[in-house]
Amino acid sequence: MSTPNILIAEDDAVLREVYVKKFSISGFKIRAVKDGQEAIDEIEREKPDIVILDLNMPVMDGFAVLERYPRASRSFPIIILSNFGDTKNKERGLGLGADDFFIKSEMTIKTLLEKVVTLVKAKEMWKQ
Repeated sequence: MSTPNILIAEDDAVLREVYVKKFSISGFKIRAVKDGQEAIDEIEREKPDIVILDLNMPVMDGFAVLERYPRASRSFPIIILSNFGDTKNKERGLGLGADDFFIKSEMTIKTLLEKVVTLVKAKEMWKQ
């Protein structure tokens, strides 16, 4: 298996740096962007193995990114990370094709890393 390529779309610079550091240490190739438009630009430049997507971002939000890449037409999973804990946003994100949804205040980096590893392994198995 080649080094998995993760795209992280997070507008909070501190969180973005924490994710980049943790995933880099764990052996992933990381690209990080601060808004939804940059996420789309990076996806078009090079398809990621997985996207970690914040919902509330400037320029273009995470919902718009999900709408641009519906599950049936993309080759990579998307995990939503959000400060929004309400059912409406979770249902909307999952309804638009997110593969999982985490509320930032309720998750740990370890939990996120475990989910990413699981999804990357599943993607590799699917390719075979």
